[in-house]
Amino acid sequence: MTMREGSLEAPVRHPIDWQSPEFYDEARLDAELRRVFDICHGCRRCFNLCDSFPRLFDLIDETATGELDEVKSADFKPVVDACTLCDMCFMSKCPYVPPHEFDLDFPHLMLRYRAIEAKKGQIPAGQQVLARTDRNGRLGTLASGLTNWAAKRGNSVTRPFLDETLGVHPDAVLPDYAKLTLTVQAAQEPVEINTAAPAYGRRAVLYATCFGNYNMPAIGMAARAVLARNGIASDVVHPRCCGMPQLEGGHIDKVAETARKTAAELRPYVDDGRDIIALVPSCALMLKFEWPLILPDDENVQALARATFDVADYLVTLSRRTGLADGLQPLDGDVVVHIACHARAQNVGQKAAELLRLIPDTKITVIERCSGHGGTWGVMRENHDTALKVGKPVFRQAVKSGAPHVVSECPLAGLHILEGMERTDPKAAVPQSAPHPVQLFARAYGYDY
Repeated sequence: MTMREGSLEAPVRHPIDWQSPEFYDEARLDAELRRVFDICHGCRRCFNLCDSFPRLFDLIDETATGELDEVKSADFKPVVDACTLCDMCFMSKCPYVPPHEFDLDFPHLMLRYRAIEAKKGQIPAGQQVLARTDRNGRLGTLASGLTNWAAKRGNSVTRPFLDETLGVHPDAVLPDYAKLTLTVQAAQEPVEINTAAPAYGRRAVLYATCFGNYNMPAIGMAARAVLARNGIASDVVHPRCCGMPQLEGGHIDKVAETARKTAAELRPYVDDGRDIIALVPSCALMLKFEWPLILPDDENVQALARATFDVADYLVTLSRRTGLADGLQPLDGDVVVHIACHARAQNVGQKAAELLRLIPDTKITVIERCSGHGGTWGVMRENHDTALKVGKPVFRQAVKSGAPHVVSECPLAGLHILEGMERTDPKAAVPQSAPHPVQLFARAYGYDY
C-alpha cells in the first residue's frame, strides 16, 4: 500500500519496547526527539492542543536560524513536562501517526523521556506521593473529615504546607474523600434486579477505579443502580489502581506489575462471560489500550482489554442491542457535557452525550475540548496556571450556556471546569458540583446520586 501525505488510515499504535536496554539509551532518545520535533516544527497542526507544542515552537523560533538544530537538548525538558499524555495529538490531530512512514507517536515519546527520568530518580517527590492513589485513598477515607478540611482550598493552615512539601498549587481544587469506599457501600446496600428489563440475565463487573472507590462512590452507586434497573447484576471490585498516575511519572515497570496482577485477578470474571465496566475513562483507556501495549504477550491482559467498556459506552451499546428499561424522566434543566480527552482517545465517539440524549426532553450541549487538567498534572504549582489557560475555551462555553448541570466523564476535569467557570465570570451561576454523566442518567430513573 502506498502511503499518502497526511494518511487517512486508522492510527496504529506499536507496543512499548520498555524492556529493551535501547529504550533507555539517552543518545537514541535524543535522536528520536529531534526527528519527531523536526516533523512537528514543519507541520505545527497541534499548536493549540496543549502547552507542549507552543513551548517547542517557541524554542525553535527564538533561535537565530529558526531551526531545531540550534536548540539544546537540555531545553527539551519543558516540552516534555507540559505533556499530560492526553493522546489527543495522536488520535485526532497528527497526520503522521502509524501506519504513516514517519511513524510519529508524540505521547509515547514523552513517556519514554519520563521513563528514563524515573530510572535516574528524577521524578519529583510530590508527584510520586500523589501517584500513590490507593494508599492515599485508604488514608483519606479513614479520616475523611480531617483530610477534606486539610485539602480545602483557602485553608491558610494546611494548603501552604501542601504547596511547600508536595508542590500542590494553593488555589487548585482537590477532590474530597468519601466516608465509605464504593466497595463497602455496594456491599452494604443490595440492589433489586429488574427481571422484566430487556437485558435481564446479563452480568457485569464494575471496576471501581481509585476515584470511584475513594473520592466519588456516587458514580459507582449510580452505575450499579442503572444496571440493576436494566436487569444486569453487577459486582463492584477494586483490586488496585490502574496505574495511570504511575504511567504519567514514567514508572512503566510499576504499571506492568499492576496490569499483570489485576488482569490475572479479573480473568475468572472474563472467562465467566462478564463485561468489565470502568467508571472513569482514564482507567478504561489503561485497561483497553495502554496495558496491552505494555504487556502485548500477556494473555490475561489481552482478554481483559477485549472485555472492558467505559460505562457510558456500555450503556449506549446496551440501548442499541437490547433497548433500555422504561422509566426515564426529563431532568430539571439543560446539561453541558464535557467529553474528556481519555474518552475521546478510546475512539468510541461522544458516548456520554449519546447517553444523556436518551433522557427525554433534555437539551444537551457538548464541549469536546481539553479541560486542561491532565490528572494530577493540573494541580501542581508549576502547571496550574497553564491548566487554566488551556481550559479557557471550555470554561467560556460552559458559562455561556447557562445550564444548571455541567458534567464530565472525568471527575477531576469536572472540578477543574467549575473552578475555571468561577474565574471566567465571578457573577455566573456556577453549579455546586460536576457529576459524572451516569449520575444524571440515574437521576432520570429516579435515583438520587
